[in-house]
Amino acid sequence: MSFDPSSLRYNEAGLIPAIAQDETGAVLMMAWMNAEAVSRTLETGRVTYWSRSRQGLWIKGETSGHIQRLVEMRVDCDRDCLLLIVDQAGPACHTNRRSCFYTAVRDGEEIEIMAPMA
Repeated sequence: MSFDPSSLRYNEAGLIPAIAQDETGAVLMMAWMNAEAVSRTLETGRVTYWSRSRQGLWIKGETSGHIQRLVEMRVDCDRDCLLLIVDQAGPACHTNRRSCFYTAVRDGEEIEIMAPMA
């Protein structure tokens, strides 16, 4: 059965959350995709998101060089969220960290658990 991006359940803005995870299982980031971003990602193998702030497509790593190559796209059971297994070059976060999830909440306190990459 071939995949049709229009079969996904997008929100009222036409977007679907996409979680990027590396091949070790580490969660790197979450961003949004629209149907065109999903299609381009599948066509090119370069992960493409929708930038809400810029209101345009954003190819991950296009300016930073920290590209994400798609290994596999997975669709959740409700078809309203994507899991992208990626090969990440360099940091995924704009703060120069491997993951955007570098702050833990422990005993009611925020703790930085990951330093920027050198």
